[in-house]
Amino acid sequence: MLEKLFKLKANNTNVKTEITAGITTFMTMAYILAVNPSILGEAGMDPTGVLLATCIASFIGTICMALMANLPFALSAGMGLNAFLTYTVVFGFGYSWQVALLAVFVEGIIFVVLSLTNVREAIFNSIPYSLKNAVSVGIGLFIAFIGLQNAGIVIGNDSTLVSIVSFTDNFKTVGICALLAIIGTFITAILYIKRIKGSILIGIIATWLIGIICQLVGLYTPDAAAGFYSLIPDFKMTDFSKLGTTFGQCFNVDINGVGIFNFIVIVFSFLFVDIFDTLGTLIGVSTKADFLDEEGKLPKIKPALLADAIGTTAGAVLGTSTVTTYVESSAGVAEGGRTGLTALTTGFLFLISMFFAPIFTAIPSFATAPALIIVGFLMFSNIAQLKFDGESYVKAIPAYLCIIAMPLFYSISEGISIGVISYVVINLICKKHKDINPVMYVLAVLFVLKYIFL
Repeated sequence: MLEKLFKLKANNTNVKTEITAGITTFMTMAYILAVNPSILGEAGMDPTGVLLATCIASFIGTICMALMANLPFALSAGMGLNAFLTYTVVFGFGYSWQVALLAVFVEGIIFVVLSLTNVREAIFNSIPYSLKNAVSVGIGLFIAFIGLQNAGIVIGNDSTLVSIVSFTDNFKTVGICALLAIIGTFITAILYIKRIKGSILIGIIATWLIGIICQLVGLYTPDAAAGFYSLIPDFKMTDFSKLGTTFGQCFNVDINGVGIFNFIVIVFSFLFVDIFDTLGTLIGVSTKADFLDEEGKLPKIKPALLADAIGTTAGAVLGTSTVTTYVESSAGVAEGGRTGLTALTTGFLFLISMFFAPIFTAIPSFATAPALIIVGFLMFSNIAQLKFDGESYVKAIPAYLCIIAMPLFYSISEGISIGVISYVVINLICKKHKDINPVMYVLAVLFVLKYIFL
């Protein structure tokens, strides 16, 4: 049945590999079960309700990806988009979280319409192959940077913006977590070099177990006020009635009190960020998994985008921010995941996590950080596909700008924006207009307008 449904042999994979990849993807994404309730909780939403909504919406979106597109991509509430809902729409604009969820719902409906047409597919196909490779490389640097931050290895600094953590200061919290992440990175790297199956997943679990040992012997001291929680899972059950505090609340809004123009601006802001974050993730992970055809197109792009749109719409109704395809899917791809069975596994783990949420939320960020760092390296390897000779500078320089923009601007969509604008401008001035797809002109203009008006 699984062979018929997911075409495992045709994709040169097997059930064991796919399930291992699905577990790996989930383990690298599990942090969202702790982070999303925390961020949306600041907007006034019930954290447990958000957690349940996130689990169910992730399951719906990921299962749609598995069954409709047969791709190993998982979906959940997008990082950055949840922060946009809380800190920009609620705190900045002063609107309620119910209004924000309604905007996400409308965005999802628009995405469904666009996914059924060829608009989003046309955008994907218009991006030149050099930029698609650049997106993969840029995402690699971006998620490696996220991993270093999650581990506390990279910290903020007033004079240099970022710097390395002091391991000796607050060693039993900050220092030991950063050190464990480094140890976990070495473990994961060595296992991967030795071609041990499930190396990334083993690295996550091993790092977590070492952390638990450190807690038991007193090297790690939980400090909830500072954000350092016990590494030993709490086995209490989840209060499922809390879902009622978020479910359907996006329809409990007086739109007249918001103003139609202001509401359109909010919807467009969500729409713009989400569409290019999703496209960027699909491009980057698909390039690394070798899913693109000779023309640089993803054959299953339409059902993949539709699954993403369905996840967003369902998530808004359930009570969570925009659901999007996760770049952490690359961890599962790195483990050999090639079909929807990987996504199916991840989706069911999200559903099951509702019952064992305290266990999954106990996975510390320093344990998943090594996976992100190593997967970042694997995606960075696509830089070898770029040519850096004189004739190719018109393509290489926009690719370079796209790559550095993602980690430095902390946004996949900003990297694509800079890459598209620079590609059009440089190729146009250098009289290489034949290499520019007409859709790229439209995108470049829209990106420029975004910087002017948003």
